[in-house]
Amino acid sequence: MNTFEGKLMSITRREKFVKTIALLAYFVTAFLVVLGSAQTQNNSRSKGICPWPGNLDGVKAAPETHKVIFENEHVRVLEVTIPPHSKEPVHTHCLPSTLYFQQIGDIIVRDPDGKLIFDSRQMKENEKQKAPFVLWNPGEGPHSDENPDDVPIKIIQIENKD
Repeated sequence: MNTFEGKLMSITRREKFVKTIALLAYFVTAFLVVLGSAQTQNNSRSKGICPWPGNLDGVKAAPETHKVIFENEHVRVLEVTIPPHSKEPVHTHCLPSTLYFQQIGDIIVRDPDGKLIFDSRQMKENEKQKAPFVLWNPGEGPHSDENPDDVPIKIIQIENKD
């Protein structure tokens, strides 16, 4: 490998790293804004108490987009599909979870009052993470997701009960 190829590979790795960090920073920021007081919620979850009403659980509040595909005493696995040009009802995710993004274009996240939390369309294309990718989610307070894109958003969400 010549010096030019080595530098090019190094730049490509750096760009991918920057994209991953930018998207991760978005999710962390969006979740913390939605969550409010993380300490109180973590204490509640560790005691098995959800700080939000049960009727806001993603499966109950947004059954069109949240399907339980497996559940036992340790985990609940959801298949989340947000069709193109659609918006989910306000819902929560009480439990910490691993999110496997199978397909995603753009996404808009709003708080329960409709206030914009995040709009991926405001990111530069080179900052956006491309599917498939995996993220950790500490839990989400009341929010609504919107898919402004022409492709469905497809996520497998593994909620941890332990």
